[in-house]
Amino acid sequence: MNKKSQSATALRRLMTEYKQLTTNGSPDSMFTAGPVSEDNFFEWEALIHGPKDTPYSDKEGGVFVAKLEFPSDYPLNPFKMKFDPPLLHPNVYADGNVCISILHSPGDDPNMYELASERWSPVQSVEKVLLSVISMLAEPNLESGANVDCCKLYRENKA
Repeated sequence: MNKKSQSATALRRLMTEYKQLTTNGSPDSMFTAGPVSEDNFFEWEALIHGPKDTPYSDKEGGVFVAKLEFPSDYPLNPFKMKFDPPLLHPNVYADGNVCISILHSPGDDPNMYELASERWSPVQSVEKVLLSVISMLAEPNLESGANVDCCKLYRENKA
């Protein structure tokens, strides 16, 4: 498949996902997501409501903005997700980039930490990833922390 047809396939898929999100909404109105501009469907913004009973909850002011950047070969490869401004969380790098298995390139993990089934596959979607990120906000993966200092703080203050 050449780059132009990949890009056309990606655009069709993104338009379909956007239509589904606008028609169905997200479960419990936990997030909204869509293109930043109608001129570029490859850059989206998501507003994520923090999960209840966590430091990220709505009661604590928890509505977070994330930028989603889609590659021209989407959905064969995952998009990039970055909180803007960055979020203090064990699985979010200091620059705001999200570290979660579902957004890692498909195939076997070269570090042998993740199963291939936990990584990106074309059956995933923006909705599934955002729901996974909301779950990650509630229950960080401390085994694979992106922010080591935050992991330490979380462990020390969890009790």
